[in-house]
Amino acid sequence: MPKLFVSNKNESVRMFKSDFLELFSKVHFTVPLFVFVPVIGYLYYISFFQRSYSILQIVLLSLGGLITWTITEYLLHRFIFHIHATSKWGKRIMFVIHEVHHDYPNDANRLVMPPVLSIPLALIFYHLYGLMVGNYNIPVFFAAFLIGYLIYDMGHYAIHHFSLKGKYWGAIKAHHMRHHYVDPDRGYGVSSPLWDLVLKTGYKKDEQPIEE
Repeated sequence: MPKLFVSNKNESVRMFKSDFLELFSKVHFTVPLFVFVPVIGYLYYISFFQRSYSILQIVLLSLGGLITWTITEYLLHRFIFHIHATSKWGKRIMFVIHEVHHDYPNDANRLVMPPVLSIPLALIFYHLYGLMVGNYNIPVFFAAFLIGYLIYDMGHYAIHHFSLKGKYWGAIKAHHMRHHYVDPDRGYGVSSPLWDLVLKTGYKKDEQPIEE
């Protein structure tokens, strides 16, 4: 089996010649919490105290937001992050977007999305899903969507840097390790293997990751 990574240690590689751009390519794993937890709190504040939703409405819209996150995560990872580019510039762009993570999977500073990307994407998804659920419902829906995103980002860091125990998180870690060390063209769900199961892009139980 060919080696599927460059370095499996907690080390990095320079991505940009510019020190300014390089600075923004690295981020401590807690940064998304500082950026998005206040936003989530504000959106739920609007939902509870300004729009007077019932508990049932909060629960249903939140569930919808969480499920929508899992679909979004899967689609982004499968169809955007794993584009097989052929041109020089295409390969360069894909390296910056995601392939650097596969080359250096345990680089602690590149395991969560930098705010320079996550904030514009959040604004895009806020307006996109606002068209789907309506402007009145989008605050609570999107608050849950962001919770799903934070579970993904924090969970992704934990998968690579913590020894996860228990039936659920152990299975989540094993699923993602197979994505890195068995076959990167399957196993696109990180926070949940749900859509890999539904769309048949998962792994067999006996496919074990090979780490070097």
